[in-house]
Amino acid sequence: MPKTSARLLALLSLLQTRRDWPGALLAERLEVSPRTVRRDIDRLRELGYPIATFKGPDGGYRLDAGTELPPLLFDDEQAVALAIALQTAVTSGAGIEEAAARALNTVRQVMPARLRHRIDTLQVTAVERPAPRPAPQVGAEVIMALSAAVHSHEVLRFDYVPGSLPRRAEPHHLVTWGGRWYLVAWDLDREDWRTFRADRITPHIPAGPRFTPRELPGGTVAAFVAARFRGSDGSGDWPCRGEVILDLPAAVVSHYIRDGVVEELGPDRCRLVLGSWSWTGLAAAVGRFDAGIEVVGPAELKAAFAHLARRYADALR
Repeated sequence: MPKTSARLLALLSLLQTRRDWPGALLAERLEVSPRTVRRDIDRLRELGYPIATFKGPDGGYRLDAGTELPPLLFDDEQAVALAIALQTAVTSGAGIEEAAARALNTVRQVMPARLRHRIDTLQVTAVERPAPRPAPQVGAEVIMALSAAVHSHEVLRFDYVPGSLPRRAEPHHLVTWGGRWYLVAWDLDREDWRTFRADRITPHIPAGPRFTPRELPGGTVAAFVAARFRGSDGSGDWPCRGEVILDLPAAVVSHYIRDGVVEELGPDRCRLVLGSWSWTGLAAAVGRFDAGIEVVGPAELKAAFAHLARRYADALR
């Protein structure tokens, strides 16, 4: 039989892996008697762990949430994942950098020496993609208020633009895009879907009545948000999409394409289907490849190339 301290840690680790544990199964996994399991459960309760007992043929135990946070138990992989997440929290845009640093220091102090050494060698520098203007921070209290309304399906009442009338919306999803937080919601006053910047939202407390969630256009929240930021008309696609043939290998072109289709036509030739907000922007995006270009279509893309050719020729003069 393992020592009491080691057995308690093993028991706590098991209780954290699933909601309900039959007492007989715990005894079998720990290779002890059901009586020993009961005594160990009492010891964990004395340490502050809220462990409930449930009745029935397979009666057993459940680790519930309590009013205080007792000591937590992480395996090595969980501890490393937590350290990485806390170090990269600077790019979340949620204004939690200082809290994340304090949490990482707290976790590090209680780690065993072997694991602390691994964490100390992990130095991650989180660098955001350059932006024209720094993304505004969102207070953690605002994020939690929006999340609560989304989870409870409660109508959200909030101020959005200073001096304007309060808004009413059915919140559906809280998302991040380009370092900013957005609320995807059905605007009750405008009767349409909207994406609201979370840093501009001042929630009113308490929230409004509950609602039945509507079906989000696009199928998934990712598809809906991507379509909105593309300036789409709701079709889920770019407003401008064209097709060209490039005198480059498909492997080279696909390395630089995030949202496009590349088809190999030969060792040094490929077909590229790409989208953009405008035809001129699409032509410029294709022109960055140092290769011969054959425009397949549509006519608007050919006209955009001609327009850029004249503009570049004027620049030479």
